[in-house]
Amino acid sequence: MGERRFGRFNLLGLWTLILREVLRFSNVWLQTLLAPVATAALFMVVFSLALAARSGGQADTEFIHFLAPGILMMTVIQNAFANTSSSLLVSKIQGNIVDTLMPPLSPVELTVGYAVGGIARGLFVALGVAVAIFPVIGLGIAHPLWALGFVLGGSAFMALVGILAAIVADKFDHMSAITNFVVTPLSFLSGTFYSISVLPGWMQAISHANPFFYMIDGIRYGVIGVSDTAPAFGLGVLVVVDLALGFWAWSWFRSGYRLKP
Repeated sequence: MGERRFGRFNLLGLWTLILREVLRFSNVWLQTLLAPVATAALFMVVFSLALAARSGGQADTEFIHFLAPGILMMTVIQNAFANTSSSLLVSKIQGNIVDTLMPPLSPVELTVGYAVGGIARGLFVALGVAVAIFPVIGLGIAHPLWALGFVLGGSAFMALVGILAAIVADKFDHMSAITNFVVTPLSFLSGTFYSISVLPGWMQAISHANPFFYMIDGIRYGVIGVSDTAPAFGLGVLVVVDLALGFWAWSWFRSGYRLKP
């Protein structure tokens, strides 16, 4: 039987790649869902106890609600990035990347397949954090569609960054350097634990140049209805950056940059 195609797209091949990427994380859900949810819960507990200790035993509920969406998005960021970067890098190190490059999958299909796997893991983790933590702290979701849009946009951003990082990296040390010196600092300096309105003007300008800020600020609007910038603008920035990263990943798959011997 021939390949199932829609125009020039190999739908069966694309679906197979997506299914492989989804099964990679869903088969080890204790590691990919329970562990991130537990980490997010620990963040919330530590901040709650620290704030309660400073205020004489009374936790600052307003700040906890402000913090929770940022913690959720940080968890999404880490897991979407980990899904694509680990999948591609392990294939390169083990030498079986050829099993992905040889089938009749176009560069577009490879980019979309890997990215959708990362997006699915981001959604998977976001749902887990929201279900497990938000009811406990008495937090609802003010604008569900905006929240979903920013989770999708943020997951796509980090899934594509993970693809690019894995293509550049030759070993796990390289990936650790990218995570520790690029991804983690940008995520921590994006307004996760504070509003950028408290920063000096020049630091606010730097924050607005950080794509991670729009993810954090946008999910905060979706969950509690408060943001430092217009959510439509933030989502627009994410869409533009996602398209640019998608084109970048496509061009590297197309040329075989650091993938083909």
